[in-house]
Amino acid sequence: MQPVACGMCGAFVTARKSSWDQTSIQWSAAALGRCQERRATAYDTDRPNRHSFPGCAALAASLREAAVDGRLEVQSGDPLKSNTDSPEEHS
Repeated sequence: MQPVACGMCGAFVTARKSSWDQTSIQWSAAALGRCQERRATAYDTDRPNRHSFPGCAALAASLREAAVDGRLEVQSGDPLKSNTDSPEEHS
């Protein structure tokens, strides 16, 4: 587990990237209180299960950026997936 800060709110979590598709995150009480997206969903009474937290998009982007930059190690060793299709192939 490695510390990673959210680029939006600065909340620090610890994360482990098993692969490019799988990330484990541990939230501290301080990070939970600081996360803007988490606070926003707490007051969304229109959601069917308003006590669940689907995840923070800003933190997900920060985790991906940290992995791409090499600040968060990807355990699998697989290369970063990329879309190699050219736009002409879809015309």
